[in-house]
Amino acid sequence: MKTKKIELIVSPPEAHYVGDGFRVHNFIPGAYHLDMQRMNPFILMDYNSKFYFPPSETPRGVGVHPHRGFETVTIAYHGKVAHHDSTGNSGVIGEGDVQWMTAASGILHKEYHEKSFSQAGGIFQMVQLWVNLPAVSKMSPPKYQGIVNSAINKYLLPENSGVIEVIAGNYKDVKGAASTFTPVHLLNAKLNKGGKAEFSFPDNYTTALLVIEGAVKINESEIVPTDHFVLFENEGEDFTVEASENAVVLVLSGKPIHEPISAQGPFVMNTRKELVEAFEDFNHGKFGFLED
Repeated sequence: MKTKKIELIVSPPEAHYVGDGFRVHNFIPGAYHLDMQRMNPFILMDYNSKFYFPPSETPRGVGVHPHRGFETVTIAYHGKVAHHDSTGNSGVIGEGDVQWMTAASGILHKEYHEKSFSQAGGIFQMVQLWVNLPAVSKMSPPKYQGIVNSAINKYLLPENSGVIEVIAGNYKDVKGAASTFTPVHLLNAKLNKGGKAEFSFPDNYTTALLVIEGAVKINESEIVPTDHFVLFENEGEDFTVEASENAVVLVLSGKPIHEPISAQGPFVMNTRKELVEAFEDFNHGKFGFLED
């Protein structure tokens, strides 16, 4: 098998706030050439690197906003997020948990720091990833997968190297907890110092990783520090990740969706006409109702 080489290592872009509760580095679509087409099916990645929020009686967050045409995946590392949507779903995403929301034909959503976390304050660290949907699925009914950490299947690496949490797709013979519309692999690699993991994905898949904690060595050569993003070339299949110190790495790989992208704000469709329809449907209340 041929080694999958690094195309780009991206340092964290300057942080900005989404609402008042999420201080994020926007990697996708962002600097360099990490645009939606290049990164498809991953069309947005906001990373709230480790950040201390002081206590607040009023939970910080993002008020009611719409989505259509894709899925949002929220992965919690530190802190807790409460959420509600216009289909009646609500819940709390705790540390180690994942919320996989299929907006598809349209949904209203709000998310904010969970009340007890907000009152106590603390370290907050999360990733929100947007996964594109193919044209045939963009107008399917919204759905929701709330995945607690205990429901995430895990692969124990040999020689006390660590563990791979399989959120979606598979790692070796372990299958992911989430169902997806197109082939997507999403893995949390939690590696002990000196621990090493091998990964293999099809050469044409969009493959990347984000170093959440610690520092790692890729393919026994490139050192990548905390909060940095790595994009791999769409050639080769195999790569290795070795922890220079205790590390957590989010690994993502997905089959590209070779369709046009027309995106604006919270809507990601295939054509300008569909985008206009999305705004019209939202303005006419077709996404349901959700109190702010």
